[in-house]
Amino acid sequence: MKINPKNGIDKLIFGMKQNDVTAIYGKPDRNYKDEDDNVIFAYNKLKMRLTFYVEEEFKLGYIVASSPEMELFGNKIINRKISEVKKDLVAKGITKFTQEEFDTFENYFNEENWIIFQTEFDEVVKFEIGAIINQKDEFDWKFGKK
Repeated sequence: MKINPKNGIDKLIFGMKQNDVTAIYGKPDRNYKDEDDNVIFAYNKLKMRLTFYVEEEFKLGYIVASSPEMELFGNKIINRKISEVKKDLVAKGITKFTQEEFDTFENYFNEENWIIFQTEFDEVVKFEIGAIINQKDEFDWKFGKK
């Protein structure tokens, strides 16, 4: 599964609706609403959680994933040392990260690409990617664009 910065993961593209996603991946293993009434799809096999934002006509706006099959720029990221992952990203010009700590977890957030690497014990255990917000402070939906 290929991570496409600013666009999504694999065949998932930010701005898709729920029916677009189910047409590709089928019904989710779990389908529920979060505390903000956003719709959440969880796919066990894909190890992905998708968020469809209520205030954006239920468009796909956020993905949390932990599949070891995910690749970013041709490199696997899950279960790798964060220092190695960050070193791979330097070649792609991705160097700025804000670091936060929570118990044994650390998040490495790159705002330009709206990506988060969550680590535990210095290894990447989870990856998060969100739709980009443009200069007008609006989501830059990629789905349906040519």
